Amino acid sequence: MTIPTTHTKTLKGTVVSDAMSKTVVVLVRRYVKHQRYGKFMNVSKRYKAHDPEGRVHKGDTVTIAPCRPISKGKDFAVVFE
Repeated sequence: MTIPTTHTKTLKGTVVSDAMSKTVVVLVRRYVKHQRYGKFMNVSKRYKAHDPEGRVHKGDTVTIAPCRPISKGKDFAVVFE
């Protein structure tokens, strides 16, 4: 089963946890400029992503894309090319 995704906002990140069934936690880091002060800073956020086949493991670099909500906190899916 393939989850349909909208490829408008794909994110790249590193898998930090694969302990859950069909779910991986992906850490996405961005280097952004502060809106007011102009200082560049590292911003990171963790996303739960759907991995139905369990092909992704801790330490892998993956691309995730938004999809329909699969559970309360999981609305991204791992994109396999």
